[in-house]
Amino acid sequence: MTQSKKKADIIYKKRIADDFNEGKALLSRLSSSVTIFGSARTPQSDDYAILAQKLAYKLSKNGINVITGGGDGIMKAANRGAFKADNAESIGLSIKLPHEQSSNPYTTKNITFNYFFSRKYMLVKYSKACIVFPGGFGTLDEMFEVLTLTQTGKMNGFKIYLVGEEYWKYLLKFMKKSLFKYNMINESDLELITCTDNIKKIEKELKELVK
Repeated sequence: MTQSKKKADIIYKKRIADDFNEGKALLSRLSSSVTIFGSARTPQSDDYAILAQKLAYKLSKNGINVITGGGDGIMKAANRGAFKADNAESIGLSIKLPHEQSSNPYTTKNITFNYFFSRKYMLVKYSKACIVFPGGFGTLDEMFEVLTLTQTGKMNGFKIYLVGEEYWKYLLKFMKKSLFKYNMINESDLELITCTDNIKKIEKELKELVK
């Protein structure tokens, strides 16, 4: 290995360590936290953004910390709700992207990660549940990683909610008609997901979960 490659490898490993160490320092002392996922492209006037803000506000009022990816869209709306409630932490775990710069000022604690994989880990490591609002590839990536960790017993007791019944219905149909039909997943795996637009139901269940 050349000297320049050695140096690059040292920098790479240090950045990974920084991500995990700083994430742990920020989150490990917190209890009663939930994570909200969703698109960075969703306008703040969108119905789902408004719903995310309302839900985060209600959760924060109940002393539940709200963790997001620290970006715009659904994340900004959720952080705005938690920030406005001012009864728990509004946390943003962001990452630098060339085409999606964050304009989210509604956090009480935040950190910018170097790598997606360490950010994804920290987004749910100290959470009791995640609430997934409509989103694109990034949101799907986050959701399926959490589903896999829960399915394989790495995150026992972790709750997964999908908000957006109309948005998610074809994905859920695919899971039932293809994944389950062809024995790629068990029927019990489908029960890992609760799809509902009833934020009062989510609020009630999460209040019980984080006790």
